[in-house]
Amino acid sequence: MTRFFLIPAATGLLVAVLFISFTKGNNTPPPVSTSSLQQVPPQVIPISEALSTPISSTERINTRRSPLEPVSYADAVAIAQPAVVNIYTGKIITRRYNPLYDDPRIRRYFGLNTAPKRQRMERSLGSGVILSETGYIVTNNHVISGADEIIVALNDGRQVAAAVVGTDPETDLAVLFIEAPNLPAITLAQTNNIRVGDVALAIGNPFGIGQTVTKGIVSALGRSQDNLSAFVDFIQTDAAINPGNSGGALINAMGQLIGINTAIYSKSGGSQGIGFAIPISIAKKVLIELVQHGEVIRGWLGIEPVILTPKIAETFNLPNIPGLLVSGVFKDGPAHQSGIRPGDIITHLNDAPIDDSKAAMTLVTNMKPGEKVAIGIIRKGSRHRLVATVGSRPSPK
Repeated sequence: MTRFFLIPAATGLLVAVLFISFTKGNNTPPPVSTSSLQQVPPQVIPISEALSTPISSTERINTRRSPLEPVSYADAVAIAQPAVVNIYTGKIITRRYNPLYDDPRIRRYFGLNTAPKRQRMERSLGSGVILSETGYIVTNNHVISGADEIIVALNDGRQVAAAVVGTDPETDLAVLFIEAPNLPAITLAQTNNIRVGDVALAIGNPFGIGQTVTKGIVSALGRSQDNLSAFVDFIQTDAAINPGNSGGALINAMGQLIGINTAIYSKSGGSQGIGFAIPISIAKKVLIELVQHGEVIRGWLGIEPVILTPKIAETFNLPNIPGLLVSGVFKDGPAHQSGIRPGDIITHLNDAPIDDSKAAMTLVTNMKPGEKVAIGIIRKGSRHRLVATVGSRPSPK
């Protein structure tokens, strides 16, 4: 059966011999905002005014080449590669020597107060991208989840200890902070300029063999994969992505970051030409939220919606109209307090027609807790307009 594989921060054997010494910084991480990130405005290749050191090599790319002329992507890679890092993590694993030691009679016989245990360091690897010269790095949450030690290996050979600024498991993103001088930062592409068929280059550290570049195209946009994230419309690419590429960069032919490589769709666990990347527009938003608030704040109504299809309408003797059927309401949640009940049909949010649960969720999650939202519903054939106060989405357990 075909299944998803999150690109594991795996292959401990490849890095078990890696011994890295480092010194942790004690300074407080600086603030971050959209203006501190290098971003390309629509239809232009400008240099960010917010950063003192521009990436002048962008000018070396000739965008007027004939489609029939052989093209090298070396310039694009040269621009982006310095900002892509390898991430090595260590996790202390504690195990008992023998489960028999859990028996109090055995411990008493041998004069032991507690069962003897042993510890070992389990190491794994992944990739990351420097988004700010001040030291902020974006990677996947599953790369650093549970790690007791995180080391960032820069493209120039430096190795620096990293601190976790924050994580967002619901998008599988995490932000790290490192203290080091002269850090390169990647330039962000405009996601509304990305098209299916555009060249896509994946940069990362597959299987720990070292930084590697693979080429493909943007295979699809707006891929919804709820088993990966309910909040991300993924970029699909056929650029080869393998274990260790997690958190690495997906760039365009101009060396600009378009996504963070996250998962593959595979029967074997290896690359089969279907990879998924989180669009940089989402990664940028998560970065700013985590730096400013330590968490990603999302609006929440507290309902379980189902798209009202003609079949469902016929089964439950409901009007066949565009809308969302409320199948459940969280007790004392914002929707419950506003008067919404199971069986109601939501037709409008803030007077905008709603017939798609993903679009409705996106609209609500982009609201700030405390905002008012007008909800148009149909209940037992009658139309009603309720007003709910948006709450804060609970953290996943």
